[in-house]
Amino acid sequence: MTRVKVTAGPYTFFGHFEEKAAPKTVAAFRARMPFVSKIIHVRWSGEGVWVPLGDLDFGVSFENNTCYPSPGQVVLYPGGVSETELLLAYGNVAFASKAGALSGNHFLTLTEGLENIYALGRKTLLEGQQDITFELA
Repeated sequence: MTRVKVTAGPYTFFGHFEEKAAPKTVAAFRARMPFVSKIIHVRWSGEGVWVPLGDLDFGVSFENNTCYPSPGQVVLYPGGVSETELLLAYGNVAFASKAGALSGNHFLTLTEGLENIYALGRKTLLEGQQDITFELA
């Protein structure tokens, strides 16, 4: 199991790739690591933060996809009716866009540092965008 470190705002989380459930998504994301970007608060999905990625093509289709990621789960929406994006749930999420309901590939699960996941979401909501980095631990 590959250990992943995620630094978001002032918080650090650790987790693992969902290599068996989403092997193509994991491989595509891993090829772009370290992955450095910004998170902003979601607009339609509830308690989550996201990385808008425009037309970035990861070259994957749907696998291990969900509309309802749990806190600490990271999903990749590979594009289609909305832009490509990453979403990190910190509370209740019903993944959606202005085009309606979406489903994303659950490819990464955070398991350590979750006591700060809600604080990250609230900080992003109240203070605006935060830095985020995904790297191998």
